[in-house]
Amino acid sequence: MKLNEIADNEGAVKNRKRVGRGIGSGSGKTGGRGVKGQKSRSGVAINGFEGGQMPIYRRLPKRGFKNIFSSDFNVVSVGRIQAAVDAGRLDAKSTIDAAALKAAGVIRRIKDGVRVLADGDVKAKLTLEVAGGSRAAIEKVEKAGGSVKVLEASPAVSQD
Repeated sequence: MKLNEIADNEGAVKNRKRVGRGIGSGSGKTGGRGVKGQKSRSGVAINGFEGGQMPIYRRLPKRGFKNIFSSDFNVVSVGRIQAAVDAGRLDAKSTIDAAALKAAGVIRRIKDGVRVLADGDVKAKLTLEVAGGSRAAIEKVEKAGGSVKVLEASPAVSQD
């Protein structure tokens, strides 16, 4: 094989359609755009236009809002943490925080912190450092001999 013999497989590359090159080509004169009107001309962007009728995005009411200051927590149940400890992915003796949960594959990404909920049972003595937790979850961890340290929430925007 020589460098000058390298080529694509037959039919791998299609020739582009040459538009507006005479009537005999099959796509001449109007170039596949139909006849006359706004859409036959260049510079047309009429998405969402409904012929002068009030468009659907203006007929429907506006609803709700997105609070830009709200916190987005990872929600993890104590049962999932216990399952990760049982599987050997988490070390019960060390402090369990968001980074440890991510490394163990319990959470996918660290958002604004981890919030622990009470679904499931705890057998291991866990030391948790989390952004928050339900009262029942904290009681379950403490009943098993562990402790929960709730971290201070860092404000999203400084109030100066």
